[in-house]
Amino acid sequence: MLDEGHEADYAQARQAMVRDQLARRGIHDAEVLRVMGEIPRELFVPESMRDAAYEDRALPVGEDQTISQPYIVAYMSEKLEVRPGVRVLEVGTGTGYQAAILARLGADVFSVERIQSLLASARQRLETLGLECIRLCCADGSLGWPRHAPYDRIIVTAGAPEVPPALIDQLCEGGRLIVPVGRSDAQTLVCVEKRSGRTTETVLLACRFVRLVGQQGWGPPDGYD
Repeated sequence: MLDEGHEADYAQARQAMVRDQLARRGIHDAEVLRVMGEIPRELFVPESMRDAAYEDRALPVGEDQTISQPYIVAYMSEKLEVRPGVRVLEVGTGTGYQAAILARLGADVFSVERIQSLLASARQRLETLGLECIRLCCADGSLGWPRHAPYDRIIVTAGAPEVPPALIDQLCEGGRLIVPVGRSDAQTLVCVEKRSGRTTETVLLACRFVRLVGQQGWGPPDGYD
């Protein structure tokens, strides 16, 4: 737990992040800005890095994984066009930060993570924030979560060599998929929309994510722990 003094400092840093890193750089969705200003990002980073929680960069969280830069989280959330009741599949739970944002936006969230230790920690954080409603699964996220498909929205928080076909199959008619695609060290964020059984892709911006490990990513995982 944080003492009151630290909580006040983090709250101030959170509002500065929303103002300077998000709103001033073109994030306009009022609900995204509100939720980003409410979720305590410092709880989703390692304790040793809490003072850097609101810096304008991605941060390492262990297991060779990262928590995305605040702007990227806000940008992807805005482009996803989440509204209350929308069913969202998240590929790559990580620390649970993006899932928390989506849930606070009113989405019905299904999140898949291949690393068991990260998933366990994320579950604890989300429960602490009263977000037990988020459904979590330890599996190969590149294959989605067929059991609960189809999904209105899908968000992938790791870079893939191409858009995983399994995720397109699990996207409902009229649905939207946001995924980083490209080389293992640099990608382009792509928005895929499905209309009349066909998909169209829109290039959004350059980005850099950790690799999407899995059968339809950068090779099959060695296990889920």
